[in-house]
Amino acid sequence: MAKQRSRTAGIFITLEGTEGSGKSTQAAHLAQALRSEGHTVLLTREPGGTPVAEQLRAVLLKSHAETLAAETEAFVILAARRQHIDQIIAPALQQGAIVICDRFVDSTLAYQGYARGLDLKTLRIMNTWATGGLAPNLTLLFDLPVATGLRRRQRDAAGQNRLDRETKRFHETVRAGFLELARKEPRRIKPINAARTPGRIAETVRAFVFDWLKTSRTKSDRRK
Repeated sequence: MAKQRSRTAGIFITLEGTEGSGKSTQAAHLAQALRSEGHTVLLTREPGGTPVAEQLRAVLLKSHAETLAAETEAFVILAARRQHIDQIIAPALQQGAIVICDRFVDSTLAYQGYARGLDLKTLRIMNTWATGGLAPNLTLLFDLPVATGLRRRQRDAAGQNRLDRETKRFHETVRAGFLELARKEPRRIKPINAARTPGRIAETVRAFVFDWLKTSRTKSDRRK
């Protein structure tokens, strides 16, 4: 198993959600808001974030003549994640940046675990190995009815990928998985109502994250 990573100076924030939840848009809004206040921010995504990891993303999301096994999906994601952390995320955190990542381990648990049926305990062990123990400080879960999210994705026919074309039942199971993860880790995972307008959501996210940063900084100062 990979060596546990030491505590870093930066802050790691991940955004999660089902297809069409708007998390990618909100990640960009949050990064801009933080930069406007003088924070050094790295905005990235999974799978992807590096040239090699982006190639692995293409393997995962494009349609294939053959069916990808659930285990194959997991292996591809974990390989991309390790590369992403080594090349992008860990160096930025070590330099004190706020890293905002569109998807991370929770997506693997929701999609390949809850929805594909892979053993959650095994997935957690494999993710710990792939990440070296790196975990988000805060996760924002953008939640909305599956039908609403899929309608949003259908408007962008050219941008749809292999996972978008899964059954509604599959996506319902993904959503249920995310909500279960949030129930199990309420201190880290913050559900956000993603059925509202992008502007309203951005205001909510900005207010919550800035308050969370202030509270986290106060707690850190008290421990010194």
